[in-house]
Amino acid sequence: MRFYTFFLSLIVAVAAMAAGSDHYTVIVSLDGFRWDYPEAFDTPFLEQYFVKHGVKAVMMPSFPSKTFPNHYTLATGLYPDHHGILANKFKIRSTGKIYSLSKSETRSDPQYYGGDPIWLTARRQGVITATVYWVGSDVPIKGGYANYWKNYQTKPLLTFDERVNEVVRLLSLPEAERPHLVMAYFEEPDHAGHNNGPVTMATRRSVEHLDSLLSGLWHRIQSLPHGTQVNLIVTGDHGMTWLSRYRLIRPSYYLKDEWVERIDGDYPALITARKPKYVDDIVRALQDVPHLRAWKRGELPSYLHYGTHENTADVVVLPDVGWTFGEKAPTIQGSHGFDHTCSDMLVAFRAVGPDFKQGYVREQYFRNVCVYPLLAHLLGVEPSPNDGSLAEVQDLLR
Repeated sequence: MRFYTFFLSLIVAVAAMAAGSDHYTVIVSLDGFRWDYPEAFDTPFLEQYFVKHGVKAVMMPSFPSKTFPNHYTLATGLYPDHHGILANKFKIRSTGKIYSLSKSETRSDPQYYGGDPIWLTARRQGVITATVYWVGSDVPIKGGYANYWKNYQTKPLLTFDERVNEVVRLLSLPEAERPHLVMAYFEEPDHAGHNNGPVTMATRRSVEHLDSLLSGLWHRIQSLPHGTQVNLIVTGDHGMTWLSRYRLIRPSYYLKDEWVERIDGDYPALITARKPKYVDDIVRALQDVPHLRAWKRGELPSYLHYGTHENTADVVVLPDVGWTFGEKAPTIQGSHGFDHTCSDMLVAFRAVGPDFKQGYVREQYFRNVCVYPLLAHLLGVEPSPNDGSLAEVQDLLR
């Protein structure tokens, strides 16, 4: 019996290693890569190539549908409420400090980054990993980094062409030094979507340029001696929707100055009350306002998976899609952060390589917390506790 148990364990171990140990995975995140961009624009690589040779799917972001929370969710498999990066900007209760992507003091402080990002999960288990500007990867989380990483605070940043070159360089290293996981981030088409709106000529140019860029990357990867062993995933953090200066809800129309200490963010807006006794006043004042919903901390609907973390604001205000809760009308044309289940917030997901099916189009979207267990499977490593499920994306695999 002991021999049988040992033999069975050996088979399981070998199978786990075979699942990904000799393969490589490159995951590229395009900021603001809305689910329908490849269909709306001329993208022969991101649309036609993947439909024929790989997997085409739609991914649902986590709430709030913002850049920092969702990139770190992709890396950890945890909802923002569980990993702690609750928004691009929020107040830290214990210190009164403000976490913000523009404040290096808090943005670079590892105490705010919970969970176990995949570059650390894999590295601890002997897999060489690399990141190129992924959110959190330039922070010493648990005292560690990927084997290779780039500091987003060091300017100038690599251009998009240089980032492609860096991915190819990493995959061209001698086998003993070569990362089996490469995670690369690109800021577009988010900027184009914000400045011009989601379905515009400027956003079209941005997406079509990225399509050409990534097609070139894949061609160069395939030309490597081990190119057939490489998986490529292209996805993003959130979608994009239209804003209007006429869809504005001014807080001062409904809230007294004495109630509110600060309001951080916009979609959603995070309100800190001056005193605990004012929290109920704020919620009551907003509860019947058209085109928004407001909740006390800890009372958000369960489908948002948000509101239990200690740094959750006293009141979370979520405008309807395309509406702004703020004193000034928006000067940009597009944004995100709204209810993550609405179609404009959904994200495109593409995958191709030896571990993925060919010519597979998935109709039902999946949650982005499932990317972490998917990456762990591709790398042949044991995932840390997470909110995702490999079973939810198993149909994408061969």
